[in-house]
This record gives sequence, structure tokens and C-alpha cells, in this order.
Amino acid sequence: MRLDKFLKVSRLVKRRSVAKEIADKGRILINGKPGKSASSVDIGDQLTLLFGNRTLVVTITDVRDTTKKDDAASLYKIDSDEKTKTDSPF
Repeated sequence: MRLDKFLKVSRLVKRRSVAKEIADKGRILINGKPGKSASSVDIGDQLTLLFGNRTLVVTITDVRDTTKKDDAASLYKIDSDEKTKTDSPF
């Protein structure tokens, strides 16, 4: 399955166009290597998503073309979810 479609179906990213944009900017790693929106992902792959000051690492546990909102979280397992500290006092 394409990376951008998986991110949309799993609801890690709300819209496929946004998933394509962040993937093509190199902000998503697949098994430690930069992934593009058309990169293929499969069960067992580890995704690292870099969202501003947040880094989310997940492992894909299932791949489906469609899913209901309540079942979307079953497509991946969260390995780590870290927020980086900023030096700004605000």
C-alpha cells in the first residue's frame, strides 16, 4: 500500500493530500530511511513521523484499503511518542 494512503486510512494524518505533502518533504521515515508518498509500506514496517516538535514512531500491524474510525488504531502500534522541548519561555 502507498505510504500516503496508509497514513490516511490509519488516521495518523487527517487528509491524504497532507500526508503526501509531509512525506514528500522528507518528514516521514520508513524503517529509518526517508519515504516518499508513493513508497510502499507493509506489515512490520516502522514509520517515524516528524510533526514540528513531536516525533511519533509506529509499527504497522495491519494494512487495509478502508477502515472505520473506531478500528483505525488497530492498524498500527505506537512505539514512542515524544515531544521535543523548546528553549522558548512561551
